[in-house]
Amino acid sequence: MDEVKHESKKTRSYGQFCALARALDIVGERWTLLIVRELLPGPMRYTELKTSLAGIATNLLAERLRTLESNGIVQRQLGDAGVCYALTPWGASLREPMEALGRWGAPLLMTGRNDDSFQPRWLALALPALLRGVTATPPVELGIETDGFRMVLRIDEDGASATASPDRQPATIFTAAPEVVVGLAAGGLTVDQALAVGDLHGDKRILNTAFPTGRTIAATPSATDD
Repeated sequence: MDEVKHESKKTRSYGQFCALARALDIVGERWTLLIVRELLPGPMRYTELKTSLAGIATNLLAERLRTLESNGIVQRQLGDAGVCYALTPWGASLREPMEALGRWGAPLLMTGRNDDSFQPRWLALALPALLRGVTATPPVELGIETDGFRMVLRIDEDGASATASPDRQPATIFTAAPEVVVGLAAGGLTVDQALAVGDLHGDKRILNTAFPTGRTIAATPSATDD
């Protein structure tokens, strides 16, 4: 049975005069924020969204996009590759609350990847969120390669930013599995621990600047916590 058939045909609302409740009326449905995550780096075609969001039913993706469009979060654009979906300025402003939610959920990644799907491009969004508060003067750039995907992490006086840059060749490049990169950014691994299972070409000082020691993430609550 198609997943969308489980969705109510009637618009659902919490019916509360509360900004959080009204935001969740729009973006609280399953898959919605993940669609926004995909579009934060830039416009994507429908087929690209479907490929990246492994597991979403085709008709459910179409339904979610229609809802996002009708609420002014997503808009269609016509480009050389055909019709693409892009975030509106209001939709792009979801970056900050989504980064905060990602930081809150980072401890949940410490159990490992297991059989979960993963797209390396997601790290371009996750790293700036996990490295919030890390700055560098003068700026440093670090190439990060994982699962055949290269991005450039830049740390400057304003903080961290990351872009997918397959053709750029920074002087220092760190190559490791995604679990290692996430663990390093979240503070679950030290630089030396990451280097024991990863590969560095270039200046270790760049790695130390990008991932300073002493950063830790909150532990996940155990089932026995009061």
